[in-house]
Amino acid sequence: MYAASAAALLVTAAVLVGRQVQGTRHTLFVNWPPLLASWGPHVGPGTPAAAIVAAAVVAYGPAVAARLPWRALLPAAWGTALAWTFSLALIDGWRRGIALRLTTRHEYLRVVDRFDDIPAALRDFTHHILLHSPDNWPAHVAGHPPAATLTFVLLDRIGLRGGGWAGVWCITVGATACVAVLVAVRALAGERLARRAAPFLVLAPAAVWMGTSADAYFAAVAAWTVALLALAVTRGSLVAAGTSGLLFGLTCYLSYGLTLLAPIAAAVLWLGRRGVRERPVLLVALFAGAAVVPAVFTLAGFDWWEAYRLLVTRYRQGAGGVRPYAYWVWADPACTVLITGLATAAGLLRSGTVLLRRHPADRDGVRLALLVAAALLSLLVADLSGMSKAETERIWLPFAMWLLPSCAFLPRPRAWLTTQAVLALLLNHLLWTGW
Repeated sequence: MYAASAAALLVTAAVLVGRQVQGTRHTLFVNWPPLLASWGPHVGPGTPAAAIVAAAVVAYGPAVAARLPWRALLPAAWGTALAWTFSLALIDGWRRGIALRLTTRHEYLRVVDRFDDIPAALRDFTHHILLHSPDNWPAHVAGHPPAATLTFVLLDRIGLRGGGWAGVWCITVGATACVAVLVAVRALAGERLARRAAPFLVLAPAAVWMGTSADAYFAAVAAWTVALLALAVTRGSLVAAGTSGLLFGLTCYLSYGLTLLAPIAAAVLWLGRRGVRERPVLLVALFAGAAVVPAVFTLAGFDWWEAYRLLVTRYRQGAGGVRPYAYWVWADPACTVLITGLATAAGLLRSGTVLLRRHPADRDGVRLALLVAAALLSLLVADLSGMSKAETERIWLPFAMWLLPSCAFLPRPRAWLTTQAVLALLLNHLLWTGW
């Protein structure tokens, strides 16, 4: 309870100080600090469904997760996470909650028609990143490598056009992130802890931003990168290692910040070091796979390093150059509390205790705590970098997913699940989230 109380105080301080700073200096560029949201109590068609899903997971989630056969648990977790995310999004209605989210002036769908000639668009991509450049890209397009935009271009090409299909894609793929985390936790720390973590992954408050945000899709790709790496080092699978590398290359071309997946991947390699020693060729497959996507984009004419250099300049040209680091360096962790919940704050404290004690009889617990600690390190680096000032409630989704398994250490899971559900329902009913 101490950690949860401290986390609640951090959020309260971020709200109160943020309102003062925004009200007097207008430098935060968010309407409801620390979140990019606006106050607006409301209900919608998703309200009854969200309440039913929440109640069902709280009442039956731990028992079902403990007893269901593993092969049935994974699709059940994905289906429930999908229902939870869709129902939360539909509290805002179909148009505002899903169909229009990726069509705003900052979003990817606004530039789909500029990718009629994909190779030419890739060669010319860096020429439109800076604010003063001709036909500069919208904020989210400029802020990400082109694989993010190309995803929606390709959806358009196969007939899944418009914001509705784009939103459904992000929610459907994003919901698989919880399955990937479960796969990784089971492979590295045992099935018992994976089962205990399952209800918390399904009922995460992060679902408020998983629907609808492209970062949900990014989070899923990142999660499967780690999950396949975990399977590779524990089972000696070259296919899993190569596919993990391939997905890691893709994550780096979906978001520059996902290079910070490296500490989590390093933790997986450390935990699976015996498997790597027994079959060193796994590293060859991993690195070979990781080279594919960068090679393709480089040969197509896109320079990742030059694009990132220009992005840093663009970031400083806009709100990022005005938003005060002194506030966001501690307010961004408050955003993380809101997307992972008070239960995760308590779980992180218990993870730290497990690491410090390192009891020989709790080998699986130590392994899980190390994985969680690696995710926390990734977030710390992102926070201190100053390139994540605000909007981290969606930007940090790929890392936040790896903090949630710490809830496996908590006693009385139903009580903690209740706090998670209540937080998510309050956020989605009291605020209009968006970007």
